Amino acid sequence: MSFNISLSGLNAASSDLNVTSNNIANSGTVGFKGSRAEFADVFASSQLGISQNAVGQGAKLSNVRQQFSQGQFEFTDNSLDLAVNGTGFFRLDDGGNIAYSRAGAFEVDRNGQIINAEGKRLTGYQANDAGELTGALGPLTVDTGDVDPRATSELQVIANLNSNSTPFDDDALDFDASDPSTFNESTSTTVFDSLGNPQSATLYFRKTDTERQWEVYTEIGDETEGPALVNFSSNGRFEGLGPDGDGGSVFSGSFGTGDGDDLEIDIDFARLTQFGTPFSVAELRQDGFTAGQFAGLDVGDDGNIFGRFTNGQSRVLGQVALARFPNPERLSQLGDTSWAESFESGAPIVAAPGQSGLGGLQAGALEQSNVDITEQLVNMITAQRNFQANAKMISTQDQVTQEILNIR
Repeated sequence: MSFNISLSGLNAASSDLNVTSNNIANSGTVGFKGSRAEFADVFASSQLGISQNAVGQGAKLSNVRQQFSQGQFEFTDNSLDLAVNGTGFFRLDDGGNIAYSRAGAFEVDRNGQIINAEGKRLTGYQANDAGELTGALGPLTVDTGDVDPRATSELQVIANLNSNSTPFDDDALDFDASDPSTFNESTSTTVFDSLGNPQSATLYFRKTDTERQWEVYTEIGDETEGPALVNFSSNGRFEGLGPDGDGGSVFSGSFGTGDGDDLEIDIDFARLTQFGTPFSVAELRQDGFTAGQFAGLDVGDDGNIFGRFTNGQSRVLGQVALARFPNPERLSQLGDTSWAESFESGAPIVAAPGQSGLGGLQAGALEQSNVDITEQLVNMITAQRNFQANAKMISTQDQVTQEILNIR
């Protein structure tokens, strides 16, 4: 009997060494989660129950429990190296089978799909061509095509006109864009036509002899629109367009641009002021841009994947989805640092990072193994001593048996 008890102890110690050895072997594996061996004692019982003086039958391995504590981050220069900061797993499509992982080393394959080293596809929420998330869940694809140009349709003027400027007598001197003596101030910006060609837009400001009123002319190419009559209140704030100041804040103009469509631009003067300070332009905001080529990717902590383009624009290409489980310790291990859903783990809850109890994302970083080498070495020494003690017990029992056999 003692042989079997000690043999169970040897098996238990050997299992403990195997678990510790596996932890140490994967101490450098990205996204690896260590395990610990758990043991239980064994008793032989019958229908009459267990005798009060019964001796146990040894030990057995009752569970290898996975430890899903957070690993440290190693920062990299790759924007598609992703780490989960908190609860959650990456959701991967493996040929129609769904796997879950904490290893976030991803890349873009030749088809534009985001994959890991094993070819499993990262899944998330899809985006349409306008960069709007649709809510559809599936493998994420990076569109590396060019961005079409957008013609400027809105121009917002944020500037101050000097209230002490000298007004013009309209009957005495007409406005002439080529003659600086016919206007007080001017400023320029770049707008874009329907082909993405840059066009210079110049605004000319001319103070009239009507109190707190200015004329604004807009010149794009060889065409000039205006004047827009801009009126200010006694406190220097914009009051409205038109002779009486009741025409809103937007002046609409149409400009020919050659091969492209005519530029139809709404110019908003709502943030124009007239204070007793020198003329200054804070900003001229316009919504057009030229065509752009794909330049790279950025990933936000909310999982949004942005495509960057050479024209300075960015567009949402999708959003990484994360999953969490009621009991992650019961996930089924698949190898390649991934797991599968099991009955004991419960069904996954899938959402965007930062929602539904899920952690955020850290782009340009990889989560390292959560194995503590010092702790594992101590475990190894303990398991080794347990193994040696059980082996010694077998040796002792063998000597006792030999003594019995030698009795005559």
